[in-house]
Amino acid sequence: MASIHEIYQLYLECNYTVCTDTRKIEPNSLFFALKGDNFNANVFARQALEGGAKWAIIDEPEFEIVGRTILVDNCLKTLQNLANHHRHQLNIPFIGIGGSNGKTTTKELVHSVLSQQYKTYSTPGNYNNHIGVPLTILGIHPDTEMAVIELGANRIGDIEELCQIAEPNFGLITNIGKEHLEGFGSLEGVAKAESELYYHLLKSESLAFVNKDDEWLTRMSKRLTKVYGYSCKIPTEESFFKLIHDFPTIEFEFENLKINSTLTGSYNFENIMAAVSIGQYFKIPLELIKKGIESYVPKNKRSQIITKGNTLIFLDAYNANPSSMEKALENFSRFDFPVKIALLGDMFEMGEHAQHEHELIYKYALSLNLDHLFVAGEHFKKQALANNKPGFDTAEEINEQLKHLDLEHAAIFIKGSRGMAMENSVKGVIEF
Repeated sequence: MASIHEIYQLYLECNYTVCTDTRKIEPNSLFFALKGDNFNANVFARQALEGGAKWAIIDEPEFEIVGRTILVDNCLKTLQNLANHHRHQLNIPFIGIGGSNGKTTTKELVHSVLSQQYKTYSTPGNYNNHIGVPLTILGIHPDTEMAVIELGANRIGDIEELCQIAEPNFGLITNIGKEHLEGFGSLEGVAKAESELYYHLLKSESLAFVNKDDEWLTRMSKRLTKVYGYSCKIPTEESFFKLIHDFPTIEFEFENLKINSTLTGSYNFENIMAAVSIGQYFKIPLELIKKGIESYVPKNKRSQIITKGNTLIFLDAYNANPSSMEKALENFSRFDFPVKIALLGDMFEMGEHAQHEHELIYKYALSLNLDHLFVAGEHFKKQALANNKPGFDTAEEINEQLKHLDLEHAAIFIKGSRGMAMENSVKGVIEF
């Protein structure tokens, strides 16, 4: 069996290029034959090599190809160990970002701010799990000056595992909300899981950036020895912000400098405060921080505000949980449009809490007196029918309903878990 040091030399030969998908093989890359519930990539090792990979890491001897494959005990564990070994070669700030809501937006804002002055590498897309985090780390080249690593969790112990791989020496938890209740069990379970990042920072005597306006985070961070606080309520903190307005977009004052954002809502202002504070800590000039915030435009179906003629679309259909949906709905209700329409899709991974949480959100949406409320998915449909309102199975069925509405001068809010693909509710009706 090859050692991590030997595999690391192969990784360097492959110019820091690692692949796990034969459909996306890059020339001269290092291929890892990972296994999942429904696939075994050992079967595709030869295909990966024929497609351009230089080496293939496998863990089943029957797929060996002399001189082209490296046999290990476990491909996933080897990938994680290789990432950790590479991390040890990088003497740079590793900023770990966890939390229930806003991780990706915060990560992108932090990247936008830091990259104004430093060569910054951050988690691509949603590579925030036990496979994505090591792949992120292995994508970091030696000339990188800052690394921003998103840490996702579905159950207690996930963050601890990711911290063992990434070993962040700075950390941030965005908030504690009702995420993945199927795995966490309760809000307290969420807090316990996310606090694993704080525990890692405590053990390694590393610094946490903490939103002191958040009661959960303030309480959870009390044991930490190194804290950089930020707030828009407590002037004595290291970073103090003055919010001018968070609607329709965010404008605020920091160190007597006015900064505008394309984002909307108080929940996104929390993400912005985190990014600005990290920029300030790393001594980025204020004008560059301002540029980093103001140049950030959300994409990938996260917090996007899209204007098409006289129609406004609030597209936030990448993910959803009760906490994020309630905050986004509340913010949407403040938009002053002749017609307001909400299109909601089921929130996944709620477990035994699913019926109760969907009921709460549905009743809240009804209380906002929107002109139209269309919902899709098993749980929301059940709530709609119980209230003698229209409910549907899929986003495509909502799409058929919208074809009969006049959407001129309408504001449309779209949110649901990724599996619901709620963007399809307006596909062909409004092009964007």
